[in-house]
Amino acid sequence: MSSWGIREVAEKVGLTEHTLRWYERIGLLDRIERSPDGRRRFAERDLDWILLVTRLRATGMPVKEMQRYAELVRAGAGEAERLRLLSEHRQRVRAALIEQQECLEMLDTKIEIYRRALGPAAKEKH
Repeated sequence: MSSWGIREVAEKVGLTEHTLRWYERIGLLDRIERSPDGRRRFAERDLDWILLVTRLRATGMPVKEMQRYAELVRAGAGEAERLRLLSEHRQRVRAALIEQQECLEMLDTKIEIYRRALGPAAKEKH
């Protein structure tokens, strides 16, 4: 079984070592195995979990909700509550995507207005 140190994991997942330690301290990560010299050794399952947590965070899930989700997973129960947490978060993500799409469309419209106003020279530069 492969395992990695905290520096390697930080590089693999795009987080800092400090963030990984903080995630462990606040309960987003289960206790990470330690080598005989006390250094963290992350297993493949830890990397998979970190990827999930990173994506939840990137999509704006509040840390408190992430902590609750982690507690439920570790307890091996609470599937209904896990489903509720993820479903509610999914609704927020979808709403944010719709809002971002509307913003993008507005930007595209404005850009096109300025390109038309500036004529062919504007199109050549972009």
